[in-house]
Amino acid sequence: MPNRLADETSPYLQQHADNPVDWRPWSEQALALARSENKPILLSIGYSACHWCHVMAHESFEDEDVAAVMNRLFVTIKVDREERPDLDQIYQTAHQMLTQRAGGWPLTMFLTPEGAPFFGGTYFPKSPRYGLPGFVDLLERVARSYREQRIAIDAQNVSLLEALASTQPLSQNGATAEFTALPLTALREQLAGSFDARHGGFGGAPKFPHPTDLAFLLRRALASGEAEARNMALTTLRRMAEGGIYDQLGGGFCRYSVDAEWGIPHFEKMLYDNGPLLALYADAWNITGEDLFKRVVEHTAAWTLREMQSAQGGYYSSLDADSEGEEGKFYVWTREEVHAVLSPQEYSAVAHHWGLDGAPNFEGTHWHLRIAASTTEEQLPLLESARAKLFAAREQRIRPGRDEKILTSWNALMIEGMAHAARIFGRADWLASARSALDFVRTRLWNHGRMLATCKDGRAHLDAYLDDHSLLLSALLEMMQAEYRGEDMEFARELADALLLHFEDPVHGGFFFTRHDHETLIHRPKPGHDNATPSGNGVAAWALQRLALLSGEARYAAAAERTLLLFQPQFERHPSGFASLLSALEEWLVPPRLVVLRGPSGEVSDWRARLGQPPGTLILALPNCLTGLPAALDKPASDAVNAWVCSGVTCLAPVALWPDLERVLMETA
Repeated sequence: MPNRLADETSPYLQQHADNPVDWRPWSEQALALARSENKPILLSIGYSACHWCHVMAHESFEDEDVAAVMNRLFVTIKVDREERPDLDQIYQTAHQMLTQRAGGWPLTMFLTPEGAPFFGGTYFPKSPRYGLPGFVDLLERVARSYREQRIAIDAQNVSLLEALASTQPLSQNGATAEFTALPLTALREQLAGSFDARHGGFGGAPKFPHPTDLAFLLRRALASGEAEARNMALTTLRRMAEGGIYDQLGGGFCRYSVDAEWGIPHFEKMLYDNGPLLALYADAWNITGEDLFKRVVEHTAAWTLREMQSAQGGYYSSLDADSEGEEGKFYVWTREEVHAVLSPQEYSAVAHHWGLDGAPNFEGTHWHLRIAASTTEEQLPLLESARAKLFAAREQRIRPGRDEKILTSWNALMIEGMAHAARIFGRADWLASARSALDFVRTRLWNHGRMLATCKDGRAHLDAYLDDHSLLLSALLEMMQAEYRGEDMEFARELADALLLHFEDPVHGGFFFTRHDHETLIHRPKPGHDNATPSGNGVAAWALQRLALLSGEARYAAAAERTLLLFQPQFERHPSGFASLLSALEEWLVPPRLVVLRGPSGEVSDWRARLGQPPGTLILALPNCLTGLPAALDKPASDAVNAWVCSGVTCLAPVALWPDLERVLMETA
């Protein structure tokens, strides 16, 4: 019989609906049951594309004997970390405090009936191995400790809750903003200290893309001409594009590389990585003109449209690492499989290029394609025909599972990335894709001023979080630069107002991760640090400053300043991990230049295309037909294009001739 997960929207929870474990979704009813029976809670947090989540499920959660022990000793709760990032944040932090080790997924935490964690770990095998205890023995010992050591557990919980509270940034109430560029330089130096000059990226294995850090470095390179920042960003982007973390046949990036050379990935593809990386590679091409960067943008955008966009417009969440129960099986090849698909001429051209003439690089028997050597101009047609044939052959395989829930925050990241790439490359189809996803979010997940976090099969639910609001606000600013629509400005202001009303701490500054009327949990984070996705506080500060510039609403800029002031002690002491907040700081110190184009639609579009993307500049093309513009943008209509170049609240006289605009932009750069 299915358990209580069968009716949930999360594919991850649905994957566990037929387990013999008496799983319950996180709810007041589940917590009340634990309190009434005085049973500890076994909380398991994961996500549908997670390989080790599948392993633990097959070994333990599908086993009748293991499930019987779980059901006898605990109230069991299963959580999708993508739908409930609030719970994941709290219990990952608690895990790190309890174990002094980094967390991950699956996360296995044991809680009191009040929700306070007293023991935890990540993956536990059914039988002892990897230096880990067997899961059944662990369950018995944890339950016995809960029964026999309640006084010690209660004392530990008091200390843990105090430690969680201490992670909040300290109020700077009454302080005045005295910001400098020193943290920007310090972050660049810290990144340089961990930069892998040979392979790109930062640190060793496992190696993650860190798109927020790369975006920060590219902006520093363009704003200040810092050659080191430029080299770190572009080298990393090149090596990733050449490696196995990038799908050489189908486009798109996997979540991370298990080695330091970007060679073999953990094979799941997440929407939240690919949106920011799409924008970064578009910028890299805009700066260098390199064909490698252009191919990555085109193929990743094509993958997104082909495999990740629903018929209704929203973007799906992820592709699994596994197919047919094996990690990476969909993506890897034997030499015989490649030979069977390609002509002798094609194989000869690509074998050295993709490393097929070397030893197998995946589990000793297979090859995962990566660029091992450059190819000649004459061989490029053979390379492209080989890629097309191998891709077509791979499409006949059993595909990895796709998590088809549509998350507001992750959609925002892809909307922004797709719109940015569309603007750089002049691709109307990419912009239409972003527009379709944005319209889905607005119509299905935004309801009378209240945002919802997730939607699947037509059912939207769960109150949205800080990241949903701030990332979507940032995406709207990008959409308005690609193609201005009055409804986007209206939506942006509604989102900004919701941030200030429902998330901001107006006394101490900054934004809580959850709404003021969210359910009460053991901790209410106010996070400033970037993780796999940018910090909601950092993006909120950055986007609110830009919205203030476009709308003329000073209260948005004031909220951004309060946020920077709150986190200032943290990012001045340890700037690493604060790239999003430091990007907002950068624009607080030197606000972006604003160029407003006004005139007939066709001519305005032509001028916009010719302007390209000057660094540190917001460009809005506003045809005469637009009405209801905010005062800061409401320039007079005219029979020919006029351009207003503004810095802060000061705008130069309108420019009516293209050569004059080029001169003004050079003088004000």
